[in-house]
Amino acid sequence: MAPSSSSRTTETGHRGRVDDTAGTALAVVVPTLNAADGLAQTLQALATLQTSEIVVVDGGSSDNTVDVARANGARVLTALPGRGRQMAAGAAQTSTPWLLFNHADSRPSREACALAQGFMADPANRMRAAYFRFRLDHDHGAARWLERWVALRCRWFALPFGDQSLLVPRPLYNRLGGFRALPLMEDVDMVNRLGRSRLVGLPADVVTSARRYRTEGYLRRGARNLLCCALYRLGVSPHRIARFYGYRG
Repeated sequence: MAPSSSSRTTETGHRGRVDDTAGTALAVVVPTLNAADGLAQTLQALATLQTSEIVVVDGGSSDNTVDVARANGARVLTALPGRGRQMAAGAAQTSTPWLLFNHADSRPSREACALAQGFMADPANRMRAAYFRFRLDHDHGAARWLERWVALRCRWFALPFGDQSLLVPRPLYNRLGGFRALPLMEDVDMVNRLGRSRLVGLPADVVTSARRYRTEGYLRRGARNLLCCALYRLGVSPHRIARFYGYRG
């Protein structure tokens, strides 16, 4: 869903809008907010993809996120904070037939990049989306336990989160109305609208920073995420969940 005029989306980079009609042309959209730590590694990993461009949509960072993004070849847009709003803004400023939505602290492996290219090249996937395996960059038993739980969640409920990246053809993205301007749960909302039949799990890793889990505690953060998801499934408004979650964006 394209952002409204109130989103105040602006471009600070020097590159213009992409107009690439090749069947597997891809634009990557990365929402950021004070994401300078680790952003360079993410953009370097994404650079192994055959992309038309990488678009960083910043929500008003007070650190040097924008400088890091531009130094690593990304086009930079700015929008009001909120991943859903930022990703919608980025998608609206590209015209490639494929979109990859990728978190700033999540790095696709080379295997993931190769599988993404193969997925886009297969005509059977013109109206299907793909996601990848969740991995954390922490050598700890709690990290491995969480990875196994995420794999089960995806298998049982077809419910990947945004830190597993989402590769989606633009016609399908547009048909669903794009990302909604929710304060959080924007990834669950999109996955629910895609539905199990249009979601494909690809057997390669996207490696996410474990910093928040290490800071807050695996049990505490994991339980909070699970509870937020359960509340959303029960019909609780994302705005109410955001207050519980402590969202300040």
